[in-house]
Amino acid sequence: MSQARAFGVAAGLDPEVAAPLAARCEQLGYSAMFSNDHPGAKGLETLAVFARDTSEIDLGVGVIAIDRQDPTEIAGDIERLNLDRERLWLGVGAGFSKKPLTAMREALPNLREALPGVRLVLAAMGPKMCEFAGAEWDGVFFNWMTPGFAAQARERVEAGASGAGRETPRVMGYVRTAVGDDAAERLVKEESFYRDLHDGYRNHFERLGEPEGTVGVAAADSSGAQQGLDEFEALDLVVVRGLASAKLDSMSAVAEAAAPGA
Repeated sequence: MSQARAFGVAAGLDPEVAAPLAARCEQLGYSAMFSNDHPGAKGLETLAVFARDTSEIDLGVGVIAIDRQDPTEIAGDIERLNLDRERLWLGVGAGFSKKPLTAMREALPNLREALPGVRLVLAAMGPKMCEFAGAEWDGVFFNWMTPGFAAQARERVEAGASGAGRETPRVMGYVRTAVGDDAAERLVKEESFYRDLHDGYRNHFERLGEPEGTVGVAAADSSGAQQGLDEFEALDLVVVRGLASAKLDSMSAVAEAAAPGA
């Protein structure tokens, strides 16, 4: 599968920004719009705003923590928001679960039952979770990875798929991207928050062994952004997570700089 690009934002982005931004990204050739999900705003509600001014691109949430929202609640939100299941990539993760792999194994059949027709994507970092994603899920979602680490993680996904006798599911993931004079500072600020969010992230960044402010793309211009994003060859779908002020012109500038074929 050839590499494609999506554009991602934080849930709760002002609809007056989110709707025209999605329309612009569709024009630029992005294949999907993604939103995260957090306690202050539901990603599915942001996807509903994206859907207003677009007709063809996919809509993805990356990711809903299964310890905060159960499958019944997620299904209810999809119905309430009238989201097209055929356009939807639903990313889910273990959140703050003490036994994340067990939690996701137990969640999958319930998600399948509650969400027929929805493509289910597993948030994965460690090798066991990656193998599980490859064996049983419709996609796998990476977060905070270098190109080299993503390539290693993809190998575990492929191993899981091979062991289950199936094709490798779609491999996607966020690549935090900042463009402009303050790009480096924006990436450091975003990364520092996640490095100490919980044990899962702390352990992950320790495995990465990379200095702060280097896990993502910080570029002065479009040329640098394109070069950095192209290095993520292990991803079938690079989700450009724009690091910019929550204004239409700022977000659009990052989207234009990082657009496929720009």
